[in-house]
Amino acid sequence: MWKKFSSTITIVFLILCAAANSIVKASFEDEVDIKRSDFPDGFLFGAATSSYQIEGANLEDGRSLCNWDVFCHIKGSIANGDSADIAEDHYNRYMEDIEILHSLGVDAYRFSISWSRVLPRGKFGGVNQAGILFYNKIIDNLLSRGIEPFVTIHHFDYPQELENRYGGWLSHLMQEDFVHFAEICFQSFGDRVKYWCTINEPNLFSEFAYERGTYPPAHCSPPFGNCSTGNSDVEPLIAVHNMLLGHAKTVKIYRERFKSEQRGVVGIVVHSFMYKPLTEDKRDKEAADRALAFNIAWILDPVVFGDYPPEMRHYHGSELPKFASEERIILRDSIDFIGINHYATLYAKDCIYSSCICNDSSCTKGSDRAIRGFVYTAAERDGVPIGEPTGMARFFVVPRGMEEIVEYAKKRYLNKPMFVTENGYSSPLNKVEDYHHDVKRINYLKSYLAFLARAIRNGADVRGYFLWTLMDDFEWVNGYSVRFGIYRVDPQTLNRTPKLSASWFRNFLSNCSLNYVESCNSISLMNTDESRAQSE
Repeated sequence: MWKKFSSTITIVFLILCAAANSIVKASFEDEVDIKRSDFPDGFLFGAATSSYQIEGANLEDGRSLCNWDVFCHIKGSIANGDSADIAEDHYNRYMEDIEILHSLGVDAYRFSISWSRVLPRGKFGGVNQAGILFYNKIIDNLLSRGIEPFVTIHHFDYPQELENRYGGWLSHLMQEDFVHFAEICFQSFGDRVKYWCTINEPNLFSEFAYERGTYPPAHCSPPFGNCSTGNSDVEPLIAVHNMLLGHAKTVKIYRERFKSEQRGVVGIVVHSFMYKPLTEDKRDKEAADRALAFNIAWILDPVVFGDYPPEMRHYHGSELPKFASEERIILRDSIDFIGINHYATLYAKDCIYSSCICNDSSCTKGSDRAIRGFVYTAAERDGVPIGEPTGMARFFVVPRGMEEIVEYAKKRYLNKPMFVTENGYSSPLNKVEDYHHDVKRINYLKSYLAFLARAIRNGADVRGYFLWTLMDDFEWVNGYSVRFGIYRVDPQTLNRTPKLSASWFRNFLSNCSLNYVESCNSISLMNTDESRAQSE
């Protein structure tokens, strides 16, 4: 079966490679020719996914309902009434997807563990051995193909029972439940997994779940939204506080009990907009710095320095929770690397000395509140977008932002090792060309990678890059209307079809260029022959 599948992949790729030369040659002639050899030896290139967005099988083999399962079935929560009950059916098609990864030539694969699949009831029940077996099969099959597993423990989803019992991340009890989950992961997979991310984007999750109310448990208050419960000015701070302490306690256990034998590294992942001043006014420049502190340093200052950024202490006062002295000790230097999820850049405007009114589609309400750092952020200035629009409202194409966000982290955190754990392009809605000939995605990836390479040449200790995402998936509240994948997934058959960007990424990983199709194709054939030999 896999031999036949591998042959099919090869034929499709060769057709797309040939088409690429005539379709996009003119588009690329005046652009930088980024190559894999522009990056250091040992640099990891991979693709990223998350469990809830692709697995489906939400009630198979002992898995319990998670927070997103319940939320998706509340009318009006998800675009077009979509759900992830089936998603991309990765749970039943994981071997096909691993073969796709292998055919691309990636070094690593970033994926997450479904909390509800491994511990359906959290600490209130036992380990689901079917869930352990599923992830063991993924890890073992990746390693047998030379692909490094890069595992996120918590990526937005957790058992609904934990929400029902004590309110999820608003309770300190969630810290211990998370530590228990992480410990099970270390025990079950740590002998083979050397890269761990504790929590994905606590800053973004807290904003959408507890400030704007668009993620479960859908808490918010005016002016951010009209939810049935919540306090948008305070609850995001509490949720992040508990996530940070859960992270620190997890890392303490890993270093004390597992690291000496397993020899892995542990980091945390932060959602990382870059911010530029709306005007040359000094106050807008200060606002851009403040936006970085209230979004990125909010997460990273505690896990590097042991406390929240002074900018937040100044403006939040008593609303910002305090760490006890023993908590600051375990927080300080509790990461081996920083995970940066970067897609776009926004303008920042001061709201302390200026009036801020949200008057375009790319801004968000509440800019004049402490929880937002008294900063108005938007993607337009005088009606002109900061970059080319994509399929996400605030994700505009600004390639230089990649270099700038890495440089920010490099300076503030003393060049702590970094991985770009997500970066990718969402096609504008209803663009048919994205089905296969996604030239704009290729241009996006090339330009962002070029600026990443420049940051590395300037001394930034970046050790890997993960493309978001392998295939079109369930994009949270956007359902299936937003497409980041380099593979298209047919909504009816769930068949995976490579887009032109998949061919480009494969050639890039082979250190080829679309201008040299014949040599790239010969390498593709050699790789496929090796894959067949291994399968046989």
